[in-house]
Amino acid sequence: TPLETDQWWMLKRLFDIGFSLLFLGMVASWLFPLIALAIALDSKGPVLSIQKRRGQRGHDIPVWKFRTVYHKAPITDLTGEFQQTTANNERFTRVGEFLQKNNLDELPQFINVLTGGMSVIGPRPHAIKHSEESAPLIDNYMIRHRIKPGITGWAQVNGFRGETCELDLLRKRVDYDIWYLENWSLLLDVKIIIRTVYMMIKGDPKAN
Repeated sequence: TPLETDQWWMLKRLFDIGFSLLFLGMVASWLFPLIALAIALDSKGPVLSIQKRRGQRGHDIPVWKFRTVYHKAPITDLTGEFQQTTANNERFTRVGEFLQKNNLDELPQFINVLTGGMSVIGPRPHAIKHSEESAPLIDNYMIRHRIKPGITGWAQVNGFRGETCELDLLRKRVDYDIWYLENWSLLLDVKIIIRTVYMMIKGDPKAN
C-alpha cells in the first residue's frame, strides 16, 4: 500500500505533526479547559480517560479521550461481552452524551498523534475486546491494522461510525478502511478532514 513506502509514510507523518501542533495551539488551548470544566462540574471522576485500543500491526496502544461515561462504568454486559457505545446509553453523563454526539470526546487523541501511536486520518481504533470478537467474523479484518489508526477516517465520513451492532455494518466499515489504505493520498486526507469538520458542524445522526 502507499503508506508502506518510506517517502509517503514520512510525508503523512510530517502532515500529522504539523496539523496536530496547529490544532493544539489554536483550538485546544482554549477549548480543552472549557470541556474539562464542564465534565468536572457534571460528574465525579477524572476529566480524561485512557483506554487500551488495538493499533498498528495489532499492538495495543493507550488512547486518550475526554470522559463521557460515569466513573468506573462497566464496559461489558452481564454476559461478559463488550458493550459498544449506543444512543441513550445510561452509562453516559449529560456532558458526555453531548461530547460524543459532536465528536469532541476524541480531540485529546491529537496527543496520541504527536507521540506517534495514531494518525489524524486512519481506521478508527477499536476496543481490544471488540477487535478480538470481530476478527474471526470478518474476512481481512486485520488488514486495517497495517497502518496507524486515526482520529477520523474514510469509513466515518461515509456514514459508518458509532455502533455496529449488525455484522454487515462492521464488514462495510472494514471495507472502507481497506479502500483507504489502498488508495491513500495527502489530498484524500485533507478531504476527510474537511468532511469531518462539516459533519461536526451539521451534526451526524449516527453519532452516539
